[in-house]
Amino acid sequence: MPRFNVNAARAQRLESLGKEWEFEVDEDVFRLPTEFPRSIAKQIAALEDNDIDGLLALLLGPDQFERFCKHDISVQDVSAILEAYGSETGMTLGEG
Repeated sequence: MPRFNVNAARAQRLESLGKEWEFEVDEDVFRLPTEFPRSIAKQIAALEDNDIDGLLALLLGPDQFERFCKHDISVQDVSAILEAYGSETGMTLGEG
């Protein structure tokens, strides 16, 4: 039986998805990683269930998160962003 090659699978994922997933708010473009290290997953898991800002801060990083916070964004907007992100990248981040 052939072995599963993690590097080949990663290369295939990145080729089909790219390294970043983008979304736009008021003509301001933000980029989220299409995959992230397990250390970030652990930090996400440690967040409170409804810590939307904590989740976005981890995914966006400090500079993008600061820019993002300048926009008038609703919880429904964030939920739509995370739903599209999960759907397009295959990541599940819990409920927003």
